[in-house]
Amino acid sequence: MSGRLLRTNDDRMIGGVCGGLGRYLKIDAVLVRLGFVLLTIYGGVGPVLYLLLLILMPLDSDYSEER
Repeated sequence: MSGRLLRTNDDRMIGGVCGGLGRYLKIDAVLVRLGFVLLTIYGGVGPVLYLLLLILMPLDSDYSEER
């Protein structure tokens, strides 16, 4: 795992959560998106988890301005 857990501006479809998780875990963001789809289908927790991470994870451009 690398650095801080941040939402990304580069690899985003909705809020950048999956792109940020993919970067943090060093895996492709498509796999993270697939994981959220599976969590949605097999338990319904995917959207809730995504919204929670969308609120809690800072945007990477916000972090770079603070340095």
